[in-house]
Amino acid sequence: MITYGFVKELDIDFEQAVKKVTDALEEAGFGILTTINVKKKFKEKLGIEFKKYVILGACNPANAHQAIEAEENIGLMLPCNVIVYEKDDQKAVVAAIKPTKAMQMIDNGQLQRIAAEVESKIKKFIDNL
Repeated sequence: MITYGFVKELDIDFEQAVKKVTDALEEAGFGILTTINVKKKFKEKLGIEFKKYVILGACNPANAHQAIEAEENIGLMLPCNVIVYEKDDQKAVVAAIKPTKAMQMIDNGQLQRIAAEVESKIKKFIDNL
């Protein structure tokens, strides 16, 4: 198990999982700023087949504002990434970054408090899937 993120396997297919994750993020106060279809990009740019895999750039505007106020260059670390991918058995896996782990390299106590707040929201979102 990874230490830098939360991971949960869902007993639904990939498309259902992406919809469920997007809806659950919205309910938790996060919007999706970016969606990267890794399968499509690998095919387009590299000519290779890859499993269904998306990276969702999730953002809670209030927390993002606080973070940027606390550390102007923190935009380099935003948004919080959430991934959904298909396993070989057709089940979907969801994983999300732990903001406290991502922010460990930045020596800013205020930012650490914000990261802990965001992380509790992300953990709750993952647990409720």
